[in-house]
Formats: sequence, C-alpha cells, structure tokens
Amino acid sequence: MPQIFRVEKEDHGVRLDKFLATKIQDISRSRLQELIEQGFVRVDQKNSGASSKVKEGQLIDVTIPPLIDAHPLPQNIPLDILYEDDDVVVVNKPAGMVVHPAPGNPEGTLVNALLSHCGDSLSGINGVKRPGIVHRLDKETSGLLVAAKNDKAHHHLAHQLATHEMGRRYFAVVWGMLTPLEGTIEGNIGRDPRHRQRMAVRQTGKFARTHCKVLKLFGRVASFVECRLETGRTHQIRVHLAAKGHSLIGDALYGKPPKAMPSILQTHLKEKWPKNRHALHAKELLFVHPTTHEKLHFSTELPEDIRSLIDVLDLV
Repeated sequence: MPQIFRVEKEDHGVRLDKFLATKIQDISRSRLQELIEQGFVRVDQKNSGASSKVKEGQLIDVTIPPLIDAHPLPQNIPLDILYEDDDVVVVNKPAGMVVHPAPGNPEGTLVNALLSHCGDSLSGINGVKRPGIVHRLDKETSGLLVAAKNDKAHHHLAHQLATHEMGRRYFAVVWGMLTPLEGTIEGNIGRDPRHRQRMAVRQTGKFARTHCKVLKLFGRVASFVECRLETGRTHQIRVHLAAKGHSLIGDALYGKPPKAMPSILQTHLKEKWPKNRHALHAKELLFVHPTTHEKLHFSTELPEDIRSLIDVLDLV
C-alpha cells in the first residue's frame, strides 16, 4: 500500500526529494531519488522529478517496492559468450533474460550468470546490484552486451558510452511503412506521467537521438529497420519509433498491432511468435578495449524468431 503525505504550508516550495526525506527517515535521500525516477512517487497522481518543488495542498503517494538481495547470488546459467579476457566479456543475450536483479526479477538474470561464470572478479564493480554492467538491454531485446571484469575496465567503457564512442547497431521490425527511408529521430525522453512503466517523448526528458535506415519494406504492413543509437535512454528505440507511429512488432507496451493484417502474419504471431517478445536485436557492438586500446567490433546473426518473422513478411 502506498504511503500518502499532504504538503502543508511550511513545506511549500521544498524539493520533492527533500520533502520525502523528512517524512520517510528510514530511507536515504539517494534511494528516494531512485524511487522518484522509477515512477514510484506520484504528486497529485502524476509523476514528477526529484528537484521539482512541492506545493501546499498537494498529495504525494509513495510506493516502496520490496527489497532485493543486495548481493546477487551466482547462478550456473549458460551464456553465449563471443569474447572474453581479463578485462571484458561480450555476451549475446537471449530475449527473455533480465540484465540485472530488480523487484520482480531477483534471480535468473545476466548478472547472476556472470557472477557464476567470472567468479569473484566482478564483486563490487558498479555497485553490488549491477556488478560489471556498463549498459543494458531490455528483457525482451536480444543481442550484444559488454560487461566489465574490473573497475578500470568499467570506468573506461562507461566513459566511451557517455561520450558516444561506443557504437551500437540494432535491427528492428516495426509496423507500417517507415518514412523517410533514412533519417534521424530526436526527442527528449522521460518517464510517462500516466504510466510508470513507460517512457515517453516529452520536453522535460533527457535529450535522445536515434539514426534510422529502412533496410526492407514489406508493402505497407511492416518495415525492417537499422537503428544506431547516439544516446542511450531507457527504451529509446522503442519510444522514438512508437512516437513516429511505428511501434515494434510484439511491443505491447508502446503499441498495438493493426486491426487488419494478412492472415498468414496473424497466424504466425498468434502461434509462433514468443509471448511478450518485441522484434528488436542488438546486432553490432563496437568499443575500444580498455587495456590494449584496440578497436573491437562484434556482430551476431539475427535470432531465429526474427528471421522467421521476416520470412513470413516476405510472403505478405
């Protein structure tokens, strides 16, 4: 059940995170800021930012999710490893695997698998909940991800990610005919004020830029698209394409399939397409090795489910 607080006259104009810190004293201010960012704090039934100022009479409800084990446990989960040395490990993550433990997914994650595979070398890197994780992929996104095996490698890779030196190329299958066939989508991305699990293009969000190129059109039914990330916001590709009216096939969070579609495609999605899977694959990854400074380039084949989807679309 959420805790509800009313803003009194003496608290008018106080930052939201500071206000909550005086009301919930057994939780740190940084943790409260995380809860606000993740959408667990609502101001008059709307999401808000940690630095926003509260107003007299507002009702603020706070839902505190259950705690997870601060130290993820190693689990012997098979990994598709493309490259590994003393500094980094490059993994081809399957769709359906969560990257790091979180409420609702405390185990069975990539972090649990890496802790088992790499042993003690990962402990303590980037905090205990996300050891070694430099960037993430959504649960239902498949493809390439690099993890660091020591602090030096982590800082080096994190810097490349922040300065856009790390190259990431994704392949997606979206509904409809995406136009123009090549271009850039820009739009600030922030938490959707009406749906705490969604992100949205909004002025108060963080700047985001996605470069898109249509590789193949399937009439007006769908498009096979290459996406290159210049920034790395939560759900960025999914949000940007949905904002253009072309949500990913299978992405129930950001779009719905058209009411009318070829029967062969409808049957395939109903009987063959994995439940809750969206058609997005991180196909290529480029970065500079943190120790040797060699430029490394990794690429994977499209997974079977997306290849089969494209085969069906070729018939429509």
